[in-house]
Parts: sequence; structure tokens; C-alpha cells
Amino acid sequence: MRDKKAVLGEGVQKDGVRRRRFLQRVAGVAVAVGLCGLIPIGSHDAQADVGKPEKTSLKFGFIKLTDMVPLAIAYENGYFEDEGLSVTLEAQANWKVLLDRVISGELDGAHMLAGQPIGATIGFGTQADVITAFSMDLNGNGITVSNTVWDELKKKLPMKDGKPVHPIDPKYLKAVVDGYKKTGKSFKMGVVFPVSTHNYELRYWLAAGGMNPGYYSPTKGDISGTLKADVLLSVTPPPQMPATMEAGTIDGYCVGEPWNQQAVFKGIGVPVATDYEVQENNPEKVFGVTKAWAEANPNTHIRVVKALIRAGYWLDAENNKNRAEAVKIISRPNYVGADEAVIANSMTGTFEYQKGDKREAPDFNVFFRYNATYPYYSDAIWYLTQMRRWGQIPEPKPDSWYMEMAKKIYRPDIYAIAAKELIAEGKLSPQDFPDFAKETGFKGPQKGFIDGIVYDGRKPNDYLKQFKIGLKGNEKP
Repeated sequence: MRDKKAVLGEGVQKDGVRRRRFLQRVAGVAVAVGLCGLIPIGSHDAQADVGKPEKTSLKFGFIKLTDMVPLAIAYENGYFEDEGLSVTLEAQANWKVLLDRVISGELDGAHMLAGQPIGATIGFGTQADVITAFSMDLNGNGITVSNTVWDELKKKLPMKDGKPVHPIDPKYLKAVVDGYKKTGKSFKMGVVFPVSTHNYELRYWLAAGGMNPGYYSPTKGDISGTLKADVLLSVTPPPQMPATMEAGTIDGYCVGEPWNQQAVFKGIGVPVATDYEVQENNPEKVFGVTKAWAEANPNTHIRVVKALIRAGYWLDAENNKNRAEAVKIISRPNYVGADEAVIANSMTGTFEYQKGDKREAPDFNVFFRYNATYPYYSDAIWYLTQMRRWGQIPEPKPDSWYMEMAKKIYRPDIYAIAAKELIAEGKLSPQDFPDFAKETGFKGPQKGFIDGIVYDGRKPNDYLKQFKIGLKGNEKP
């Protein structure tokens, strides 16, 4: 670990000798990588030999969530320094500010919602070419309801040994929502951003229980996402979720950690589902940069991805042995700023649904295993299908369009170069990564969704046709 007296973002400089040795090693590695025959996936002309970084002083943004941790570890463990990079990490007020600052160039890159590069590229909300070559994690979110809702919901749930059976079927929440309707009350829930994983996961869970979470209709000027809604969803920044629910403004929310566990610790709400229970091993955050930045700084970009890969590996190494240390690091105010106990509740392999109902959840947070860091085209296409399902993409698109967008935004070719550099340097082994010679960028048909529907990223329109609730074919909001 680096010197704890170091101030976050101070831009640690290497001494001359270390720098010269570093550059000599890079030159040797570049030759070795060239001999390995790096062939980019897809049609991009990514640079194979990784030379000196074009830009060495960098500022990256993040939101105060547990899954920003790969950035913190890459900084604290000196992985950025190893790549000749002086990095500042800076918390952002909300997801919109973060994205806007990356697009404007105030930030070189950021911890992003997986939907942000996609939404920006297709022009939902902000229009900009944003790409990702690194997936930061799998899973990590939860759906929490207020105590008032829980008191009604638990009356309907099957129990075992005095505890609710998980995963909780969303049909039981529908009965509560229907009760609200009968009394003329709206049922309201919070998400963190219109193109957030949380928005799509919560919508997926609600729809699986027979509730329509509402449609967007940008061609009609309605981007509220509440058309024909049984449950009204609105945007609240992650750290404000518990207080907003406690105030009664919303009846529940979907958010990343530690803000579900915070509700448990404060005694103001109960998590009813994790995203792992909604969609097993779902892709969560990404590291995003603008396309222009990546093209101007190809070596720098690859080196950033190298550092982040090492951070992900460290976080999952040897059965998560480093997680307790990671919890201490990100509990600091300049990172997540929540109590260690709250962060540890989910990050160290457990998840507490109610006080005293703590259950094993070894994959609640995944940062490297299952090829978590690889930017799969099929992950991008899944998000695009959900944007289409709920009207953010208001017109039907052919399967070829989904593929074209995925290849434009997700860059496994850049990831492969970074990974092969790490292999050549002896820091990681080929077994730690997908087989790049055979990798297509598509996972096989995916099961593990709460409604039992199978997702095949090569057939997005056929996938959409399977849903009872949601747009499909030529339907419009």
C-alpha cells in the first residue's frame, strides 16, 4: 500500500531513476507484446505497441458508491504510478454532473453507470461519443422499501424459520401497490439516473411482478418515464436515497451500496431484493472516457485500463481476502465516506436484509472473476434492449443496429491490449482472461433472470418479444 500520509490526488511523482527503469521496461514489453500478435476484436484500429503515455497528469471522477473501489485501489496500491500516471480522484455531485464534466474535458474519465456511454452515444439526454474499455464490476445493487411498505408486504410473504423466503417474488409487492391505488395514493420509488442500471433493474423486477413501471416518450417530449405507470419512478442521487425515503417522498428505491445497508443500520427500511436475484451477475459500472480523449491518448488509455484490471484482480484475489482492507480505504470521507461496518455488510460476502437477517452473498460484489472486467458487446446490447423496452429508444431498430452501437461504444480490443501487456509483464496470467484468440465479445445465452426469460445478445428483437410488459416490434410509447 502507498504511504497513508499521501493526500488523495496529490499527483505523486516518480524519481528519475525509477522513471528511466520504467520506460526501459515499457520498451521491452512493447516488443514482447508485438511478438504475441495482438489482434483487436472488431474493426477498430487499436494500437498494439504501448509506448509512453501521451498525458500523465489525469483527473478521474466518481460517485460515492462502493463500486468506485477499483479506482481507489488502483490509486492506493500504486498501480497508476506503475504506469507513469499521476492521478487525482474527485467525487462528483451526481451522475449528470459527472458525465457533463467528462464530455467537457474537465475530467479525463470517470466511474460511470453502464448506461451512460450508451445513452450519450445514442443521444438520449446528452449527445456525445463516449466509450468504455473496462467494466468495473458485476452486481452490487439492491431494492429497498420503507418500513411502512415492508409492514404490509411481509404479511403476504412465504416464511421459513421465521424469515422471508428469498428471492422475494415481486408479485407480492403488486398486492401492496394495488392497495395504494384503491386508496388513491401513488406508489413512488427512486432510481439514480434515467439510464442507470438501477432504473432498468427496478423496472425489470417490477414488470416481472406484473407492474408497469412506465414508458418514456422522447418524440412526444415526455422523458419522465411515467406514462401508463403503476409505480412512479423518479431520480434521486445515491447518497440522498435513505433520507428521501425517510422523509416519505418515496416509498422505496433501487441503489448501489452502501445505501441499502444504510437503511438497515438506520432502521428506516428493508431491502427486498439484490440485483443478483433480479439478474445473476449483471454488469454494473464502467470506466468511461470520450472517444476523442481515447483517440488523442491511446497509450494513456491502455495504461489506465491496465491499472484498473490489476485493481479488480486484487479485490477478488484468494476468495476476497483483501476486501476488509478495501473497506477501510473507501470508508474514508474522500471516497465513499460511510461507516466501515455499513460498507463491510455487503462487500465482504454477506448482505443484511433486516437487522439480524444477514445472509451469505459471496457474489454480491464481483470485481474480477467471471471475466467481470471484460467489456462484452452482449452487455451493451442488453442495456439497449431495456432502453427500447421502456421507450428511451422510441422507434424499432433492426438487430444489426444493436450490434453496430455495441461495437461503437464497448471496446474489448483496447481491453485485450492492456491484458496482454499485463501477461507479458508477468503481473497476470492468460488464465485470468478470456481466450482472446476465440473471444467474440458475446456471452452465451444467459439465464438467471427472476422471470426465467433467457437473454441472447445476438437476437435482441427476439428477446424483447418475450416480455408481456414493455415495447416490442413496431410498438411506440
